[in-house]
Amino acid sequence: MSPPAVAGARARTPDELPPGFAVALRPDARRLAHGRVLIGGSPLRALRLAAVIPERIVVADAASDRLAQRLLAANMADPVGLAPIDAAALTVVVPVRDRAEQLDRCLRVLAPLRVVVVDDASRDPDAIRRVSERHGATVIALRSNIGPAGARNAGLARVETLLVAFVDSDVVVDAAALMRLAGHTADPRVALVGPLVKGHARGASPRWFERYDAAASSLALGRRPCSVKPGAAVAWLPSACLVGRTDVLRAHGGFAAELRVGEDVDLVWRLCAAGHEVRYEPAEVALHDVRGTVAGWLGRKVAYGTGGALLAARHGDSVAPAVLSPMIALAAAAVLARRRWSIPLALAAALSSTRSLRTALPEAEGRTAAAVRLSIEGLAWGVRQESALLLRHWWPAAVVAAASSRQTRRMVGTALLVDAVVQATVERHQLEQGIVVGWVSRRLDDLAYGAGLWLGAARARSGACLLPRVVRRARPTR
Repeated sequence: MSPPAVAGARARTPDELPPGFAVALRPDARRLAHGRVLIGGSPLRALRLAAVIPERIVVADAASDRLAQRLLAANMADPVGLAPIDAAALTVVVPVRDRAEQLDRCLRVLAPLRVVVVDDASRDPDAIRRVSERHGATVIALRSNIGPAGARNAGLARVETLLVAFVDSDVVVDAAALMRLAGHTADPRVALVGPLVKGHARGASPRWFERYDAAASSLALGRRPCSVKPGAAVAWLPSACLVGRTDVLRAHGGFAAELRVGEDVDLVWRLCAAGHEVRYEPAEVALHDVRGTVAGWLGRKVAYGTGGALLAARHGDSVAPAVLSPMIALAAAAVLARRRWSIPLALAAALSSTRSLRTALPEAEGRTAAAVRLSIEGLAWGVRQESALLLRHWWPAAVVAAASSRQTRRMVGTALLVDAVVQATVERHQLEQGIVVGWVSRRLDDLAYGAGLWLGAARARSGACLLPRVVRRARPTR
């Protein structure tokens, strides 16, 4: 029964945030002009405000709704105080193939949610059925193996609730965490949300590669919540654990069943292109079993790399391994080259970038200092990106070039130094198992992923996934 109309009440549109929905400004959003200008977000942008806003905005009318939505979309604010949804509104789909023991651990913590287990042609289907029935799950048995994307779609077709969660059989995440994640759908624009997927080694004495994978899983996307989109700090979500709107996912065809890798990236980018919001919420954690052998660990990295060419064919330069302006690209290359002209060229590039940024920023007290700071940060990020290109994405070409080029060897050496500094500071969690093991593991990680990237490009007969995206100028969107 619909509530009675209230005289004088404003009718809400389907995309408006509900009254009482609250967002909080992110700590990294910088204020200029006594709070009338905000700089930050991902991608970087500057917002001029009609008035100084508080750190927390609560939706009460059309104006506060527009402001909250704009800040969320710009990655300058995050939702706060979200309430978990009721268990009756959520169904969990678990695709599985021959992982009865892992499936048992997965299902054990999902009560009281409804669960649909999709058996993707296991060699021992009876074991899967016994485990599923013991936990009260519905089983869909597929006659032929169609891959995890197709299995998820088969489960999605049987879901009758408003919301659906996809949880892989080698993942452990409890029902309460999924219901809290689903609380993000209080924002009617949110179609999909994912938690921090953290690697987990189950053995009593994890081996070196297991410890590294637990500390530096490719599926762990950081500790900062954000809006997910191509070009943002978090550009995709792993399908190991996701919560979404059933009707929206069905309307967009679910996962691309023909993809055996990269299907999660493809889904996120299709939803974003259609105007939906996707959120990352690292406050909730899903534990993902790490690979039990060195071959399995490195093989999965290779597989992830092969997805680059497939995604480039579908989404163009959204899959670019780096995004650089011409000036920053030149300056970063000069830093890596370590020649006598490197410092003057880097300073000239920083000065040019500062002028461009200062022009782009709204007129406000402190914009020159902000432009200088952003320029320096941009150059540092450019050096990090080009180091990653040499060590991870382009290493096969770098090895060939280094055999005959002293300058290439110098640049690779500098890139190794830069990467070691980054690993010891920004990403120091990767060194929990020791400096040497952490550094060697990272190099193997890069070698395996890069090999997969080039293998995928060779199969597709296209180098699009290897090319950086060059932007005309590095300046914030106003």
